[in-house]
Amino acid sequence: MPPKNQRWWLTTDQVDLDITADATVLYDMVSDLPRIGEWSPECERVVWEGEVDAPVEGTTFFGHNAVGPGRRIRYKRHGQVLVADRGKEFAFITDEGGRPSTVWRYTFTPVDGGTRVTESYEVRWIPTWARIVDVPTNRHRELVENMRTTLERLKVAAESQTTAPASAPEETSR
Repeated sequence: MPPKNQRWWLTTDQVDLDITADATVLYDMVSDLPRIGEWSPECERVVWEGEVDAPVEGTTFFGHNAVGPGRRIRYKRHGQVLVADRGKEFAFITDEGGRPSTVWRYTFTPVDGGTRVTESYEVRWIPTWARIVDVPTNRHRELVENMRTTLERLKVAAESQTTAPASAPEETSR
């Protein structure tokens, strides 16, 4: 039975996708949170707090998001990096009303020809108003679809980097 502060259908889920790219390349793309808007259909942009060259455990940020019809509902979330293990795992937690709320995690597993990227979420706490809104909007389905879209866009971006044709050598006259 799920905890009283969570519903079973918005507790945790994940999406996997095999990508023809090295785990460190994919990790670098995902952990560069200011770029997340290139892939995520919900998070438009992220701004690091302070000067950040590469995220490490404890690094904080603000995420700016848009959802709903025409993406008219805008909100921002404060977040903190929990795990920054290059090529293996990148995870962060966002807050809701000043409380730690949802952990977002990306793991990178070597597979034949590339890397299996798993994006997941784990709701640790959400306020009552959010639970009420989540019922008619089927937030669980939306999150799964968004994770799938994010990984598909990441795949296109990563594979286009790794499969871009090399420049043809210039011909020289003899």
